[in-house]
Amino acid sequence: MSERHLIRRLRRGDTEALREIYVAHKDRLLTLALSLVRDMNTAEDILHDVFVSFAAAAPELRLRTSLRRYLTTSVLNRARDGFRRKKTRDTGADALIPTGLESTGPEERASLQEQTGRLTDALAELPLEQREVITLRLNAGLKFKEIARLQNASVPTVQARYRYGIEKLRAVLDGGLER
Repeated sequence: MSERHLIRRLRRGDTEALREIYVAHKDRLLTLALSLVRDMNTAEDILHDVFVSFAAAAPELRLRTSLRRYLTTSVLNRARDGFRRKKTRDTGADALIPTGLESTGPEERASLQEQTGRLTDALAELPLEQREVITLRLNAGLKFKEIARLQNASVPTVQARYRYGIEKLRAVLDGGLER
């Protein structure tokens, strides 16, 4: 079903349309929020707040962009608001556990969780702008042009943030391998 049709149904108060939108976008948005805030409870709260606001605004909603971009921007803004209220929220390396590990053995699962923890910790060491660019590019699948609009920056600036962020991640992770 088309995005526009779902939005029209939602404006008329069709709760099934809201459910369909939620199901279509929740996993990607939760992954994005989790990558930004590093805490599952906070990420779930962000997702919940975004959809409550989205549902409340539905009767007057006039999207100027795609629904995906609108929801991604909403999650990003909620995460930024949280950073403004409290500079960091750090619950440890197990805040981001890979999914789909049911078929792996305990040793492989432990190794993947350790690697994920190291990557999560390394990502947390990056400046917020670099972390946002990397997360929006890799988790949300946004193009640099879209990220530039979200960050009110030029495309070359966003590309530089991405490149420097990736370089810092490599340096941190390579340094961790030598220990």
